Amino acid sequence: MNSESIQRVFQLKHDPLSCTSEWVVIEDNDDAELPDTSTDGLLDTTSYLDMLNDSPRNRAFRLAIEKTITRPCHVLDIGAGTGLLSMMAARRMTTLGEEYPVDSNCMVTACESYLPMVKLMRKVVHMNGMGKDINIINKRSDELKVGTDIASRADVLVSEILDSELLGEGLIPTLQHAHDMLLVDNPKTVPYRASTFCQLVESTFLCNMHDLCNSEAKTSDGVHLVPTGLENLLRPKSQQYAMHVNAMEKEVKLLSEPIKIFEFDFWKRPASHGELEVHVKAISEGRIHAIISWWVLQLDSEGTIFYSTAPRWVDSNTDTGGSNLSMESVRDWCDHWKQCVWFTPGAGVSVSKGEKVVLQAAHTCTNILYYLKKTQRLSNEIPCSTSNARDLQLTLPPERIAVYGDNEFRLSMFEAMIKALQGKAHPLCLAVDDSLFLPLTALHICGNSHVISLSPGFKENVVRYLEAVADSNGFSKDRFEYVTKAKLTQTHENKVDLLVGEPYYSALEGVLPWQNLRFWKDRTRLDYLLSKDAVIVPNKGVLRACAMFLPHLWKSRCCLNDVEGFDHAVVNKTLGACGDLPYGKEGPYLPFFIWQCGDTKQLSEEFTIMELDFSKPITSTCTGKVQIDFTKSGVCHGFALWMDWVMDEENSVVVSTGPDKRYWKQGVKLLAEPVTVTAGCSFAVIEASMDPTSSGELIFRHSFS
Repeated sequence: MNSESIQRVFQLKHDPLSCTSEWVVIEDNDDAELPDTSTDGLLDTTSYLDMLNDSPRNRAFRLAIEKTITRPCHVLDIGAGTGLLSMMAARRMTTLGEEYPVDSNCMVTACESYLPMVKLMRKVVHMNGMGKDINIINKRSDELKVGTDIASRADVLVSEILDSELLGEGLIPTLQHAHDMLLVDNPKTVPYRASTFCQLVESTFLCNMHDLCNSEAKTSDGVHLVPTGLENLLRPKSQQYAMHVNAMEKEVKLLSEPIKIFEFDFWKRPASHGELEVHVKAISEGRIHAIISWWVLQLDSEGTIFYSTAPRWVDSNTDTGGSNLSMESVRDWCDHWKQCVWFTPGAGVSVSKGEKVVLQAAHTCTNILYYLKKTQRLSNEIPCSTSNARDLQLTLPPERIAVYGDNEFRLSMFEAMIKALQGKAHPLCLAVDDSLFLPLTALHICGNSHVISLSPGFKENVVRYLEAVADSNGFSKDRFEYVTKAKLTQTHENKVDLLVGEPYYSALEGVLPWQNLRFWKDRTRLDYLLSKDAVIVPNKGVLRACAMFLPHLWKSRCCLNDVEGFDHAVVNKTLGACGDLPYGKEGPYLPFFIWQCGDTKQLSEEFTIMELDFSKPITSTCTGKVQIDFTKSGVCHGFALWMDWVMDEENSVVVSTGPDKRYWKQGVKLLAEPVTVTAGCSFAVIEASMDPTSSGELIFRHSFS
């Protein structure tokens, strides 16, 4: 092959445990039959597989495409992915070609900017014998030029560039450019329209995920991460936070009917900004802690095919943002589109039944924003952020804010720190991770302590925050400092008496639980800085697991074969399929909040796979073997895995991150085939090994009997 016909893309691949990165070379070529392994596993934690397993979505798009394309024409597919919608359009045009004349302008153009996905699409299109029917272009749609990349403007636009909030993947700027430069006047589109809806709710659980100030007021340890006057120092990272609200249906009190907010027509150029004010009548007394939002797609112009991401409790009619009566709108549990939560600032807004509140909504090109106020006056219960506080502000995942407000967690950490500092006159404490609570706790417990924070995720940002909080807590600023790891080794001659971590690394929020063993790596690298009697908190890590019934999650990660009549088997390895794998093949580990995974049930007792001793540096591979008995009958789809952090040498203080702890993600190992088990009769043997000296890859083997 001529070297000029090959394009190369370099993708950064990060190893969270070893803290190293490497550039993976991905080459582009035009030979669809050329074997390629450079993208294997590269997309295994993305939502592509889950989306392609969403049968209601696939069927809805197919029916709408067949209904919308009425004669051969030029069809443009933006964000083509594996090419499914392009192939639907091409197949429809082939059928119509028997009735209508076809000219050179009748074609399907598939536009996809991500090279690994383009390579995969070429394989899928080739596998289905449609290579001559679809023109695949590896560019962003706003890079396409008529007359250069495509011969003419497109008559029909098909696209699926939607996230859980609707706008986050750049829907508006993409449509704007398409209408300006790529589409004919008054084009046909699939989808035809998208409408957003929301509902006011009371939920203590959701309140805890953003209101640390009031959570801290109920604790007794005396440590204040958000002191009075600095309530907005810590805030949730995402204003619209995607999550499966159906999982907390029994904990949500509805305070309004569903409210229609914005409407976006795909068939015309959308506006970059929009504002709306709605007077909402409370249907019940309560406190508005959050606004839950979702969207509804109308896929055809006549309004007969719909797809909705509404919560399960919403009535099935389009007027309230639920599902249309069309079967295409009935969707199973899936993870690629969730609902979104907008957290009401502070302790929320109290309302009486029948009272009206003003809901102001606005959208930018990429976000939808909400503001609440009483009809008579702005709520006094919403704290105002000062400019100084904004300068100091740190953002955290909502779950981490909830952890810091959790009294059980704080008491466990507090007890462990008291034990660790006991008998130390002027202790030097080193926090190697992005912990915020432990450094302040060390300052609070021991008046002579000095704290150093490496804070690899927050870096220098944590300095202004901790100095402000230390001052508010009555600690002198000279007792705390932030340093880089390199500076630490150069300037600190005193030995470290206490090395601590929660462990929490802000850059590892979406990774597998045992990848927080970066803490052990850091502890090992810094061993020469520790005093002979240095205390390590946590003292030990315990990898735990249990067998699980997970039908929805397993189905969403199954191997693909036929997708609306198109063979997708070639994508399974690259997209990280877990279920229905060929014998001897293993799927990847996946990070999930188990409690949000649809129907779930624990089928065995929780068991320990291996223990990791942090009091000593890493020296060798860790192994474990255990036999587990099933305590409930049912179908086992896989295992949930998590870390328990043993904080002290006596094993008396343990922080668990298991499935019943909803603020932590667990790891999931799905079985290639589900296994029916019987309580009291069935058992499984688990063997596992991990080499923390390198990438920390977990090898997990299982057998059932």
